[in-house]
Amino acid sequence: MLESEPSERIDSRALKSWFVSGLLIGIVIFSIPVAYIFLVSPAWNLPRNWGWIGIALVTVFTLWSAVIAPQLRIRFWRYEIRENEVDIQNGIFIIRRTLIPMVRIQHVDTEHGPVMRFFGLATLRISTAATDHYIPALSREKAAELMGEIAALARVSDEDV
Repeated sequence: MLESEPSERIDSRALKSWFVSGLLIGIVIFSIPVAYIFLVSPAWNLPRNWGWIGIALVTVFTLWSAVIAPQLRIRFWRYEIRENEVDIQNGIFIIRRTLIPMVRIQHVDTEHGPVMRFFGLATLRISTAATDHYIPALSREKAAELMGEIAALARVSDEDV
């Protein structure tokens, strides 16, 4: 039987990071229907309505990815590091719970792109032989601490086998 849901939450700065990332992606995608309206449509004598529909869709997508989804993601992302396993819970509409036995962990690393680096965040990536799991938007200090803790616990579990 599963224990109660994991107790640890990701860093609250994730909201700002995901907002900026969603906004940047939205701006890049926004250029496609704008280019259609002002460049493609006049050159090929095509209806501009498709471009305006594209702008509406990109606006909805950007609102979702920059404002709504980050609020939901931060609400449902949880994790917990235990002596014998890593417990990860995530999802927005479908909540997924993953237990990773320490004996299965092969390596742990951190990564951070420019936006996450600006906000002092990092993603912790946990690799097994079959797949990779991750815990996003941890403070860089917390990610480094957890990386060391998981590596030590995985090493101890490996020696017990």
